[in-house]
Amino acid sequence: MPMPADVMDLETPCLLLDEQRLRANVARMKTHLASLGVAFRPHLKTAKSLDVARIAMTSPSGPATVSTLREAEYFAAGGVRDMIYAVGIAPAKLPRVSAIRAAGADLAVILDSIEQADAVAAHATRTGDAIPALIEIDADGHRSGVAPDDAATLVAIGQRLATGGAALRGVLLHAGDSYALNNPAAIADAAEAERIAAVTAANALRSAGLPCPIVSVGSTPTARYARDLTGVTEVRAGVFMFGDLYQAGVSSVDFGDIALSVLATVIGHQKAKGWIIVDAGWMALSRDRGTAKQAVDQAYGQVCDLAGRLYPDLVVADANQEHGIVALRKGAAAALPDLPIGARIRILTNHACATGAQYDRYHVLDAAGAVSAVWPRVNGW
Repeated sequence: MPMPADVMDLETPCLLLDEQRLRANVARMKTHLASLGVAFRPHLKTAKSLDVARIAMTSPSGPATVSTLREAEYFAAGGVRDMIYAVGIAPAKLPRVSAIRAAGADLAVILDSIEQADAVAAHATRTGDAIPALIEIDADGHRSGVAPDDAATLVAIGQRLATGGAALRGVLLHAGDSYALNNPAAIADAAEAERIAAVTAANALRSAGLPCPIVSVGSTPTARYARDLTGVTEVRAGVFMFGDLYQAGVSSVDFGDIALSVLATVIGHQKAKGWIIVDAGWMALSRDRGTAKQAVDQAYGQVCDLAGRLYPDLVVADANQEHGIVALRKGAAAALPDLPIGARIRILTNHACATGAQYDRYHVLDAAGAVSAVWPRVNGW
C-alpha cells in the first residue's frame, strides 16, 4: 500500500511523530549527560520502536532499558544486545529471560528482595545461565526498592546472588517522586538526592567486597536538571524523547519540544454547548488525566492545528470511548475556532506512554509537516 504523503490522506485517529523534534530532544539530552560524564541508557518503554531506538541509543547494539519482556524480545531481534529489564523480576519470567539471553542479548533483571535473589540464583544453578541482576534502590519512597542505607539487606541480596551462581551487576534507582515537582531547582535537588542514594547503596555493596559496576539512575525530570552525577555510571530516561503535557507541566520539556500528537477529524458540533466533536476519544488519547493535579489541567489534551500551532485555550474537555469533545477552557477569552466537518486537528496528550500504547505505528512527519515514513511499534508484555 503506498504511503500517504499528506496528513489529510491518513485515516484517523492516528499517531503522529515529529522527527525533527524527536532528534532535537535526544541530541539535547545526550549533550547534557556527556557534559556530566555519564553514559546514556535510553528507556524505550515510551517509544517501543526500533526506529526510535536507533536514534536514541549510542550504538545499534545499545545500551537500552525496557519495561516488558515483549520489548526485550523485539529489540533483541533488531540487534540490541545490552538491555536492562527495569521492572522487578517475577520468578515465572526467568525462563523467558534466559531464552532472550540465549538468542544473544545481554539482558539483566532487577530485584529488591532476598526471595527474588533466591529465585534468580536457583534458576542460574538449574540452567547454568548466570543472569545478571541489579538491586533496585528506593530513593524517595515512591515505589519499589531497598532503602539506600539498609546495608544489611543490600549485602544479603548481593551475597545470595553471588553464592548462587547469578551475577550482581549493580544498583538501579528511579526518582519517581520528581514527577510531583515543577520547579527546576527542586528537581535538581531531587536529582542530587537520587545520586546520593545510589552512591550510598553502591558503597555499601563494595564495602562488603561485592561488585557494583553499574550505578544506574534516571527519570526524565532529574536527567534534565541534574547538576552533578559523580559516582553514577549511567542515566536512564525515555519520555523526554517525545514529551507530553504532563512533562511540560513539571518543566521537564517545553511545549515546543512535544513531538507526539494524535491526528483527529471533526465529525460533529453541538453549537449551543460550544462543543466540537472529533473521532478521537479516550481509546485514542488514553484515560490518563495526570495533569488534573497540576497547576494547569489539560483535560484530555490540548488542541493544535495541522502545523502543530496551539489553539488558545482549546482542549479535549471530555471523552467517550470513540468521541472527543473539544471545547474552550472554562472562563477562556478565546473564540471557538471554525472547524467544519472533515477538518483535521492535532491533539497533544497528557502521557505519551499511555497514548502510544493504543497504536501499532507512528506516522513520521518531516520538517515540512509531510508524512515521510511509517515506523512500527510493539505493544504487549
